[in-house]
Amino acid sequence: MIIAGLGCRKGSSADDLLSALDAACAAANVSRDTVTALATGEIKREEPGMLELAAKLQLDLHIVDDDALLRVEDRTKTVSRHSLAKTLSSSLSEAAALAVAGERSEIIVPRLISNGATCALAATRDTA
Repeated sequence: MIIAGLGCRKGSSADDLLSALDAACAAANVSRDTVTALATGEIKREEPGMLELAAKLQLDLHIVDDDALLRVEDRTKTVSRHSLAKTLSSSLSEAAALAVAGERSEIIVPRLISNGATCALAATRDTA
């Protein structure tokens, strides 16, 4: 399972977010079709571009609360001062992806920035 964690500036469009998602998929050398869900923090719950992207891609958008973001904080890879100031997480996109992907997940693409939007990919590790 691959989860795309997303963050953005207020008012970012679905195309801005899609650009970040596509950049993350390219960095992981995976097709966008392998992404099973999107994730973001509570602060982005009503962001129109985020909602539009989820509808366009027909993917569930998981809204992760601050407590869940903090529980995975030790597994994030990058630090954003903006994210820390707004969410208490060093990387909203990474933490959201990890929280939704589960305890046995890891970041496969750290937070990438494109057109004011961020995307990180987390994958569930094989249990075999």
